[in-house]
Amino acid sequence: MRNLTQHEIDSLIVNLCVAEDWTNVFVPEIFSVERIYNVRFSGRVVIGKLEKEFNLPGGLKRSSCIRNAILHNCEIGDNVLIENVSNHISNYKIGEECFIQNVNVIAVEHSSSFGINTLVSVLNETGGREVPIYPNLSSSLAYIIALYRHKKRAIERLWELVASYAKEVESSIGYIGDRVKIVNTGTLINVHIGDYTKIINSSRLENGTITSNREAPVFIGDGVIAKDFIISSGCFVSDASKIMRCFIGQSCHVSHGFSAHDSLIFSNCNLENGEACAVFAGPFTVSVHKSSLLIAGMFSFCNAGSGSNQSNHMYKLGPIHQGIVERGSKTTSDSYILWPAKIGAFSLVMGRHYRHCDTSDLPFSYMIEKADETYLVPGVNIRSVGTIRDAQKWPKRDKRTDSLLLDNINYNLLSPYTIQKMIKGRIILMELRAVSGETCDTYTYRRSKIKNSSLRNGILLYEKAINKFFGNSLIKRLESTNFISVEQLRDQLRPTHSIGLGDWVDLSGMIIPKTEVDRVIDQIEKGEISLVQIEDRFRFLHKEYYQMEWTWAYYAMERYYNISLSSITVQQVRDLVELWRESVISIDNMLYNDAQKEFSITSMIGFGVDGSEIEKVVDFECVRGEFESNPFVSAVKDHINIKSALADELLQRISNI
Repeated sequence: MRNLTQHEIDSLIVNLCVAEDWTNVFVPEIFSVERIYNVRFSGRVVIGKLEKEFNLPGGLKRSSCIRNAILHNCEIGDNVLIENVSNHISNYKIGEECFIQNVNVIAVEHSSSFGINTLVSVLNETGGREVPIYPNLSSSLAYIIALYRHKKRAIERLWELVASYAKEVESSIGYIGDRVKIVNTGTLINVHIGDYTKIINSSRLENGTITSNREAPVFIGDGVIAKDFIISSGCFVSDASKIMRCFIGQSCHVSHGFSAHDSLIFSNCNLENGEACAVFAGPFTVSVHKSSLLIAGMFSFCNAGSGSNQSNHMYKLGPIHQGIVERGSKTTSDSYILWPAKIGAFSLVMGRHYRHCDTSDLPFSYMIEKADETYLVPGVNIRSVGTIRDAQKWPKRDKRTDSLLLDNINYNLLSPYTIQKMIKGRIILMELRAVSGETCDTYTYRRSKIKNSSLRNGILLYEKAINKFFGNSLIKRLESTNFISVEQLRDQLRPTHSIGLGDWVDLSGMIIPKTEVDRVIDQIEKGEISLVQIEDRFRFLHKEYYQMEWTWAYYAMERYYNISLSSITVQQVRDLVELWRESVISIDNMLYNDAQKEFSITSMIGFGVDGSEIEKVVDFECVRGEFESNPFVSAVKDHINIKSALADELLQRISNI
């Protein structure tokens, strides 16, 4: 770069340009004076080449230029277009091929960490579970920071690590990456903007980081107001949404006036119209209705119905109550939960619930309101076609395109995490029956009521799901091997991984043995591990999931079936395979019958409006299709055949032992 020549200075003056000191303006060897018009320079300003043309919608072409702007302490890359800055751009490094048009102000005031180390008061509005945010924060690490407050030294150490990170990136100079587009936008103060970001018609962004990149660009659109934030790669934030003290994870969709403050929102969440306050929204949390409120709760793989609400406001010492809705749960329209409460995984909440229920050991249940009481239907979601549909759609709806995935997401419906709960839930139900008697009409469990028939069915459903999981694990372990002896079979079953024993936890999307969480926390307490190493450890454990799963399943099967896998006989293997086949087919038949309800006469109400009953059926089939040709129904029928064939194939391979 070089100083301007006197001739160039004279030409710029003719173009209505002004400088406090022309010697502080630097340009490349080949410089297009004619492409700079009505610009005021102050401080040190570096300008790159201006040679590129931009192709705009409608076929319009614009040459790179700088027009109608005030630039203070800026370094501008090659081939940018900057025009119509009504106030100024100050203290920014701007990348190549940026398009900045019709903005109010873009500036760094004093020194900034750009939203990093902002404290987000999740779950408890009065404080106590604050999470300091930074660009590579994963849902798993945030889970530890928010919920493991009893590990005081570990939390203090994590806070120190994030504070140190913030100090490292602190600067009085902001950054706008390559090929960024900022158009018709109001104020940008202390914002770090990654490559390929588009900010269109936004109102005000202040003290934040946008980690956009070429693989996963970020879009921030109409009327957005954001302060003290981090917005991760691949995000879409638009339509007058308001973000205050929030972390927005990869490929989230926030729009239609959604309001969020003091919330952590992780990968692939879809939030529209409603409100989030002090929320820990794990991956795939969905709330899209105008009247819905998420407050002081933890969610993941959750779908909130219209009018869904929770409350932490029946208090005397402030809004201190919190709730946990475990993975895969749904809330129906106008449902309500009074915190504190804990809802088991893959549950459905219907009606209004005031009893502070804890159903975490009874997953896959319905929570139904009846006469101001909470009634539980344990395990019924195991046979729900909606549950299976959800499990199938989540991986398909993972929109992350970044090469670095921050959240480690396990999509498995049946895992050590849910099966351990089913085993415990089965025992709970059997003990309730033993204590109160088999003829008792209604059982009471943790402020909830369970009907006799629901209890009996719950035990059977849990047993079938447990058999299915163990059978899946067994058959997977024995696949692709031609056994010549029972010793070889036993060797194949023996775990090759030492990790996996004990309880498992859901670290907001990542399913992991509790021992490994404790090991990571121990390393944090001793100062042996950095933020990067923590995330690397989580990624490693996520990749090793199936090895760890088998270690857990091996010993859990021994306890559950009261057998020794180290001395298992061929007949015992056959018995387990047949038990698995029966359970799989039974569950699939339940799913088939549940799907059939969607094609019943009742479901046809509103079809064939002006016609006969026959025309109603024909109209329904034209819109919904025929039952037997439905893709899900076909998949269920195919699944039965596939699993039966899989069982036969294994039985054949061990038949000669």
